[in-house]
Amino acid sequence: EKKACYLAELTSDSLCMEGTTLRPFRSLLGIIPDNFFSICARSIQLLEWSRLSKFCGSCGLKTTLHRVERAMHCKKCNNFIYPKISPCIIVLVTKDEEMLLAHNKNFPTQIFSTLAGFIETGETVEEAIKREIYEEVKIRVNNFRYFGSQSWPFPNQLMLGFFAKYESGKIEPDGNEIDVAKWFHFKSLPQVPPANISISGKLIEGYSKALIKKNLPGFT
Repeated sequence: EKKACYLAELTSDSLCMEGTTLRPFRSLLGIIPDNFFSICARSIQLLEWSRLSKFCGSCGLKTTLHRVERAMHCKKCNNFIYPKISPCIIVLVTKDEEMLLAHNKNFPTQIFSTLAGFIETGETVEEAIKREIYEEVKIRVNNFRYFGSQSWPFPNQLMLGFFAKYESGKIEPDGNEIDVAKWFHFKSLPQVPPANISISGKLIEGYSKALIKKNLPGFT
């Protein structure tokens, strides 16, 4: 709070302070405090944006940091290059006391999670939910309910979390990203992402708690 934070990029491992070690940023999820993780996440994304925005994409001239806006600026073209943010939807599909969870081919063998995907250009959030769910598992959903968001700096996603209610269709994994998808009762869940580090885990935990308390506004 009202304290300046600075980012420095090491050019060599030998520059590490004595008694410290380098670790992949992703490995710190759930280990360091959430507020510190958020600061680090923002710093890494800004560093990458600065590295990739040194020159104007229109004329090729060198850009400079704008004095007012957080943007790299080309004085010749008056072109502004802002930090990249990729909006994504992440959705827990529900059917009474069951949740639709899927295994992504890139996940460890035992991990199941909610469905997610990028919002395409010109698409609304609602359209993205319908499209992604149908593309990945061939079912229709409705009754969307916003849950919350999470910055996911791998590399620059903004995850928008929703609940959605099953409408129709038979589950058919696309075979490209999703190899297994099925319904799980909230009392018999597979291994899922931890709620303390993942909005997917928070969605699953939130719906499970609502079922236990018999408090499901918008889903009855």
